Amino acid sequence: MSTPVLDDPSVPVGPDTTGATTPVDRFALRAALVAEVAARHADEVDRDARPPREAIAAMKEHGLLAAAVPTALGGEGATLAELSTIATALGRACAATGMVFAMHHGQAMALWRHGGVGLGVTAMTEAVLAGALVASSTTEKGIGGDARRSTCAIEVSTAGRIHLHKEAPVISYATEADAVFVTARRDPDAAPSDQRLVVCLPEDTTLTQTSTWDTLGLRGTCSNGWVLDADTHEDRVLRDDYATISAQTVLPVSHVLWASVWTGIAAGAAERARQAVRKQARAAVGTTPPGALRLAELLVELQTLADAVRHAAERFDRSADDATVLGSPAYTLAANALKIAASERVVDIVTTAMRIVGIAGFAATGPLSIARHLRDAHGAAVMVSNDRLLQNDAALALMSGALL
Repeated sequence: MSTPVLDDPSVPVGPDTTGATTPVDRFALRAALVAEVAARHADEVDRDARPPREAIAAMKEHGLLAAAVPTALGGEGATLAELSTIATALGRACAATGMVFAMHHGQAMALWRHGGVGLGVTAMTEAVLAGALVASSTTEKGIGGDARRSTCAIEVSTAGRIHLHKEAPVISYATEADAVFVTARRDPDAAPSDQRLVVCLPEDTTLTQTSTWDTLGLRGTCSNGWVLDADTHEDRVLRDDYATISAQTVLPVSHVLWASVWTGIAAGAAERARQAVRKQARAAVGTTPPGALRLAELLVELQTLADAVRHAAERFDRSADDATVLGSPAYTLAANALKIAASERVVDIVTTAMRIVGIAGFAATGPLSIARHLRDAHGAAVMVSNDRLLQNDAALALMSGALL
């Protein structure tokens, strides 16, 4: 992992809340470099449904996968607001790259927030600091996509060693990951919701592919089905139960970063619409192109989405160490609301952008094509079903109102 030079005179600086001098956007240059790599390969990644390997390598090279590691552990301590900005930049270039970044951080942040001091956990934190990519296996065959229940269980094999067997309908970018974080019941006698999170390294894990990822959009996430067998050490089980990890980290972080990627998709489509309208304006100087009004309306929707995402990220940063707030029904409602609203709005924005562009936007390829953006956008609502979230919200709404 390359070490960023933070005293570069070309990087603008300003005071932070402690009075120290820090870059205004310390990740902007690195995010732009990775986004350029991602954009260059985005069409090929989508066409071939292959992982965005070049962009993953660039994220490692420029330290983006390690961005959130706390300063006390040798990292840069990126806030969720900063991660959100990076995710939007990557999602604008290539949705698959953005989603890999988002899903990685949704899991990796659990290490230092909930992992404890086990040697296996601290070693994994050091690996993330060095650029390791984390994948997750939280859903399981037979439970209908409910990440808060598990059939598989942690079984003690020999002294200090544990084994687990999981039939996972999806594990995104499993072939590229340096570790898979797996949910499992605490032990064979535990209830389905009594879960722990286990770090499974490639050398301790056997993955047997059971299905392929041939989807409409988000093709580069390569979320194939796998049977996972792991024989690992007990010190790779995170300290906190998964209910706590999910409520305080995985759910709010994931929903903010997913929504950030979707904002990037929407921004990419909106930019192509703007290019089309500008082209029309140059062809008929002195007249207002017919798509200009629609474009103005589109930018209102895009700005509203971006503001909602940033607000949610900043809200998490304010309460990141307050378990009472993060574990409250109101906070869960707010996190779910962001995911649901953003996943619906991105489709509307991208569809409007395609209509502004016209037939060139409807084309499968070309500089103004919005086909990939539209297909990726439709993945948002079914990635953790909105209907499932609303069903969960129905019970929570009886206990709490909206978190404004």
